Parts: sequence; structure tokens; C-alpha cells
Amino acid sequence: MKLSQRALEIQASPIRKLMPYANAAKKEGVKVYHLNIGQPDIETPKVMMDAYHKFDEKVLAYGPSQGLDVYRHGLTQYYSKHNIFVNEDEIIVTTAGSEAIVFALSVVCNEGDEVIVPEPFYTNYNGFATMASIKLKPLTTYAENGFALPSSDKIEALITPTTKAILLCNPGNPTGTVYSAVEIKRIAEIAKQHNLYVISDEVYREFVYDGLRHFSIMHVPNFEENAILVDSVSKRYSACGARIGCIVSKNKELMVAVLKFAQARLCPPTVDQLAANACVQLEDSYLEGILAEYKKRRDLVFDELQKIEGCICVKPQGAFYIVAKLPIKDAEDFIIWLLKEYRVSNETVMAAPAEGFYATAGLGRNELRIAYILNEEDLTKAMHIFRTGLAEYIRTHG
Repeated sequence: MKLSQRALEIQASPIRKLMPYANAAKKEGVKVYHLNIGQPDIETPKVMMDAYHKFDEKVLAYGPSQGLDVYRHGLTQYYSKHNIFVNEDEIIVTTAGSEAIVFALSVVCNEGDEVIVPEPFYTNYNGFATMASIKLKPLTTYAENGFALPSSDKIEALITPTTKAILLCNPGNPTGTVYSAVEIKRIAEIAKQHNLYVISDEVYREFVYDGLRHFSIMHVPNFEENAILVDSVSKRYSACGARIGCIVSKNKELMVAVLKFAQARLCPPTVDQLAANACVQLEDSYLEGILAEYKKRRDLVFDELQKIEGCICVKPQGAFYIVAKLPIKDAEDFIIWLLKEYRVSNETVMAAPAEGFYATAGLGRNELRIAYILNEEDLTKAMHIFRTGLAEYIRTHG
């Protein structure tokens, strides 16, 4: 029996595919520092955990397909703090940000249509595109200039009659790149001129450093019909297991279509929505403290990478990732070698090979993504192992 073409084409996660090597090392008693996945070690807010413990309904019933009214109202309050002014009908709660992106691609594209996305990009966009039967058109960016967006003419050169949208992640995963207001407005201008949507993944909105301010696609004037915001609580509240996200747009026709997709999957998780809603009124000090912590971690990792001769890496200004171009041929082989062979005091480290974050074949082979999601002590140990391991790998592998 044959499987579907989707099943054959969907990409295995480069973030998780090397886990068998990590698991084998752990079975040998080796401690593995995981810098490969964006799972923060910061505690989930107590108010969120309390909401789980306090839930005492006798029946866990279906909720509304668009999400609980109380949570959508809470989200309007949350967004207003960020100068994004929407009402409940302009928000549909989703099962994490992943579903929000699948919904967005599904409602704006027909089978075989194209969506432009700067590469390297969040690797699961590949899987979402396969699910929606659409094609991602990569817009290549480079480590040497901090993965900045190229000129407008290079972006427009990728637009064809089947192009339907531009997909952005701001701040970026895996690069940590933050697009300025000027850059977002430039993308919006191109999109409007060519009648395209902009799908803006803003999961890392709060994680912006060095005095920068996040600029949302929803901040662009007179762009309401083209703008689609997708979001998630996973990183903001260190609640990756809650699986609560949303899609936001002022385009009424689009949101009617999204609701039909939402109805087809019935409803998002009820208890997790209530838990997420408990975080809406968190004091600013909560996120300020987390931001300061991540900035310290970023600086630590970046400083360690700067000590590596031949490493190309511009300091990222957002999210909690760094992509580094290393003086080696194959980052995946290096990571496997770390997990199989290299030990410091019976400890080793795991990162994510960056090749899987590109759509263009052959790019990113000598790059990897580091997620600085560990506490300072563990991160210091991990980066020491990483640097000494890389030096040994270069010595023995040429």
C-alpha cells in the first residue's frame, strides 16, 4: 500500500531528529545540555498553574469553536497594552500558534500557490505548507549581515501570479532577527502593491533587547485587509505544553473563513484557555524580569561564540536563539559527534543543525541554531563543552 504524497514529502524536524543520539548518550549516564529546542527553563507563572488546580467543573464540555468569550476578551486587553486594538470578533483562538499558521495558509492559498518566507525560517513552516498543499518560496538572508531583509527589488522578483502571501517571523526563529517599523512597513507596501497578505508570526513579541521596540503588522496604517497576526502563549509564559494560540485579523471575510476551519476541528482546549487568561493581567515586572534574564543568556552565548576563530555571528536582538556559521563543513555531523563521542566530565551538549531551517538545498550546512533557554550556570557549562568540542572536532576532522 502507498502513502500519500504529503506523507512522503513532509519534513522530519531537524530540531528533534537527532534525539535518538541524545537518548543513547543519556542511557550511558551522560548529561546532555539541550540547546536544540526552544523549551524555556523559566517557571510557568503561578497564576497559570493555579488556574489548572482550581478548575472544578463537573463536565469538561465542548467550548465555542472561536474560543472562550472570557479569553478572547482577555486577549483584547492584552493586545491593547501593545497598541493593537481589536475586538473579540477579530480573534479566533487556536490549538497553539501552529494551528493558527495552518489556518492562515489554508484560507489565503489554493493548492499549489506560493508564499514568500525569509530563510532560514522556523522549520515547521515546511510541515505546515505541506499540510496546506502550498509551496514556500525562500527569500534568502545571510549570517554575515544578521539575516537582514534584502532589497525590495529582490523580494518583488520572487512574486509570481500564484504568490498569495509573505510569511514573517518577528522576532525571528531561528535567527533572533528583529524587523524594524521601517522594514515591516516596506514589506506591507510591497504586499499592498501586489495584493498579497502578510502573515506575521509574533510569538516572540516580548523578547526584544537593546532598547528596541517590537513593531507589529497590526501597527501598519491602512493595512487591515492584508494583515494576519498569529500568536501563541508558549514562549511568553513558558507554557509550551498548554498549546494555546490565536489568529487575529480585521479582515472580516477572512475571519469568517477561518471560523469554518475552527468549527471543523470543534474547539481549542478549554482548561488551557482559562489558564492562559489568568496571565493576561500579569504585572509588567513579570516579563521585564524574564527579558533581563534572556538578555544575560544571549550575551553569554554570543561572547562565547566570538571566541571561536572563523565563527560568523551577528548579535541577535530578539527571541532566544542564535544562528552561528561555523568553520566546519557539516554542522549536523558535528552535533552527532558531540552526542556520540565528546564528553567533558561525562557531559555533552546538543544544538540544532541549521540546514533544516532553509528551503534552498545546500544552504545552512555549516550553521547551527543555539537556543539559550538554560540557566546561567548550565549555559556556561554547555558553551564551554561546545567550544572545546568544536576545537577538538576541527582538529580531528579537518
